[in-house]
Amino acid sequence: MRGLIRRPVRRMEQAGLRTGLRWKLSAAIALVAGLVAIALSLVVHNAARVSMLDNARDLADQRVQIAQRNYELSGRPNFPAIKIDDPDLPDPLRAKALDGRRASFVSDHHGVPDIWAAVPVKDGHVLSLHSHFPDRSTDVMKDLDQALVIGSIAVVLGGSALGVLIGGQLSRRLRKAAAAANQVAKGETDVRVREAIGGVVRDETDDLARAVDAMADALRQRLDAERRVTADIAHELRTPVTGLLTAAELLPPGRPTELVLDRAQAMRTLVEDVLEVARLDGASERAELQDIVLGEFVARRVAAKDPAVAVRVVHESMVTTDPRRLERVLFNLLANAARHGRPPIEVTVEGRVIRVRDHGPGFPEELLADGPSRFRTGSADRAGQGHGLGLTIAAGQARVLGARLTFRNVRPAGAPAHIPAEGAVAVLWLPEHAPTSTGSYPLLPEQTV
Repeated sequence: MRGLIRRPVRRMEQAGLRTGLRWKLSAAIALVAGLVAIALSLVVHNAARVSMLDNARDLADQRVQIAQRNYELSGRPNFPAIKIDDPDLPDPLRAKALDGRRASFVSDHHGVPDIWAAVPVKDGHVLSLHSHFPDRSTDVMKDLDQALVIGSIAVVLGGSALGVLIGGQLSRRLRKAAAAANQVAKGETDVRVREAIGGVVRDETDDLARAVDAMADALRQRLDAERRVTADIAHELRTPVTGLLTAAELLPPGRPTELVLDRAQAMRTLVEDVLEVARLDGASERAELQDIVLGEFVARRVAAKDPAVAVRVVHESMVTTDPRRLERVLFNLLANAARHGRPPIEVTVEGRVIRVRDHGPGFPEELLADGPSRFRTGSADRAGQGHGLGLTIAAGQARVLGARLTFRNVRPAGAPAHIPAEGAVAVLWLPEHAPTSTGSYPLLPEQTV
């Protein structure tokens, strides 16, 4: 199989609008604030209107009482706007007056309240007063409505600003937690999510950070234990396998001896590969750097490995890297292409980029999607021999070099996905700056190959 490295794979997000937490929280607070402001504005508006109408009705009632006393004393109402048996008097108010009760009434005239007050007198007549809602009260209501609108807008804006402030703080803490978690996922074992988010305030974010830290510690301990067991088993197997290989070489010549030697050599290679994977997984490997002319180096090494492989140097460059590890990566890519692809195999050097292409059926889709995995031999098209460690080791060595190893299939331009691939391409991107003595290096930006 084309064993690939466990490398971070950036998956395409589904198309759609992504909204930040701060804006969601701001929108929620603004919506709630707006609803509350509208409700309070309606309550205040109605309460003020009812209060002004009640005052107008009380004033009209006082006037008809004065007119009633004057009428009973002098036979005339002697008060402005007082009418006797007004034909326009509303029927409900007339009925109450004829029933011997003093009452007031509010009617609607083209959206403007009309105030009525009526009182019965002793000779059977009805005194009434008709007045309009005072202009001053109307102006007061307009000013009140304007103030309520301005206040509501201010409340919504203030709520939005508060939501942005609170949401921004929470969003920053979550982004710091996510960044720290990504660092942990990339193997930086000394990173702690709780320390990364910092802050004095304690909330659910801290609980999440502590849970992630605990999960990372548990997973790290488990992986370390598995690596130690794998390395110990491989190390213990080296001596008996070496002895078996030595003993097989002492057997008399013949076909059985060749079969035993072949299987013993295969076992020895597997043990050495497992040990190398364990060392690479332990992140303790460091590059021994030298300055090399990349195109010339690749051409020499490929010619020594397989003269049938064509090497094309598009652009020569001087790089600082570990020649032994670079050779290991290159040879594993060539071996993978020879084992699972079809000739011709082509190697291209362009600046700091090395491409190895074959013309076989291409990489398995799960390998392209999930990255390389040890002890998996891929799809039937490219399966057969090997243990899935070749590209795993190549990718691990590339990681030590600070390089990036990518994979893709070659298809005709515009061809649909079901059309078989015309080959596979492995691309090694060497960094512009060599790794430091601690193994750190500048991260290469994502590029499309």
